[in-house]
Amino acid sequence: MSWLLRAYRATGADLPFGNLLATHGVAMEGYFWRFTQPATGQVVIALAGINRATDGQWSTLGLAAHPNRFLRTDAYPEGHAESAGLGAFAGRAFRGTADRVQVDLGPDARLDVRVTDRVGWPHRRFGGSSVFQSVPALNQYWHPWLLGGRAEGTAVLGDTEIDLSGAQVYAEKNWGKGGFPDSWWWGQAQGFADRQACVAFAGGEISAGPLRTEVTAVVAALPDGTVFRLGNPVTSPVRAHVTEDRWSLRGRSRTWSVEIEGTSPLGSAHVLPVPLPEERRNIAGALEHLAGSMSVTVRRRGRLVWADESPLAALEHGGIERAREELRRRGAAPDATSAPPLS
Repeated sequence: MSWLLRAYRATGADLPFGNLLATHGVAMEGYFWRFTQPATGQVVIALAGINRATDGQWSTLGLAAHPNRFLRTDAYPEGHAESAGLGAFAGRAFRGTADRVQVDLGPDARLDVRVTDRVGWPHRRFGGSSVFQSVPALNQYWHPWLLGGRAEGTAVLGDTEIDLSGAQVYAEKNWGKGGFPDSWWWGQAQGFADRQACVAFAGGEISAGPLRTEVTAVVAALPDGTVFRLGNPVTSPVRAHVTEDRWSLRGRSRTWSVEIEGTSPLGSAHVLPVPLPEERRNIAGALEHLAGSMSVTVRRRGRLVWADESPLAALEHGGIERAREELRRRGAAPDATSAPPLS
C-alpha cells in the first residue's frame, strides 16, 4: 500500500472496491455483533470500540441481552484492530473475528460463539455508506458486512447460561474521526418468517469540515437472496422520522421502494456507552432497544415483493444529551456510562 493510499484511508475513506473491514487508523473503529434466537425470543449483542488516544489505544466493550435485561460494559485499557481484515481485540476481554466472537467481562459476563454459514456483503464497489465511503474525514462511516449466519456457542449472562446454537447472526462495522455523531438513528432485524431476510438501517448527522447534512441508509436482504441498498441523496433518498419510541423510514430508487415502521417503549431501552477517544473514557450515548417491533414492506417497480414483521428488532436513537436525560429519568447519575432497561 502506497503512502498516499495509507494517508487517504487514515481519513476514514476508502476507494471503490477497497478493503472496508481492515482498520483505518481513525479515532474510533466500532465492531458489533447481534445474535437473534426467534424460537426462544432471546437476543444477545456484543460490541467493541477500538479507540485511539494520544498515548495509545483502548477499548469500549459491551455485552447485553434480552429478555433478562442484562448489561455489562467496560472501558478497557488496551485494544487493537486487525490491519488486513476483520478483527477487534482487547487483551483477554474481547476477541472478535469473522468466524468467532469471545467476550470475558467477568465470570458472569461471557460469550463464546462460532459463526458459520456466513452471508456476506455482496456488493464490492461500496459498502453500507455507498458513495460516502469515498469522502474523506467524515465523522462516521457504516458497513453491515454480515447479513446472516448461524451461531454455535453459549453466553453466560448473570446467573443464566444461554445456548445460542442456531441463532441468526448479524454484524457490522462503523468508524469515524471523532467517535460518534451528535445525533443518530439505527435499526436491525432478523427473526422474520424467512430466515434469509435481514434488514438494517443507519442515519445521522454527518460532517466533514463545513459540510453538514443528514443521511439515512437502508440495506435489505430479501428471502430470495437479493440484497439492495437505498440512501444516496439524489438517486435513492431515504426519509427518516424518529422519536423516542418510533422509527419511520421511507426510501425509493428507480427499482426499489421500502417502508419501515419500528416501535418500542422508551423504558425498554438499554443505555449504552459511546467513547470519548482522546479522554480514554466512555459516556452514556445511545438508547438501544434489543427487542422492538419492526414491520418492513418492499416493492420492486411498484409491485409488492416482500412484507413481514419481526418482534425482535434492534432500534436505536443516539445522542449524549438524550442518553443523559434518560439516565436522569431513571434516577441514575447523569455521568453514568450505561444502564439496563426499566422494564
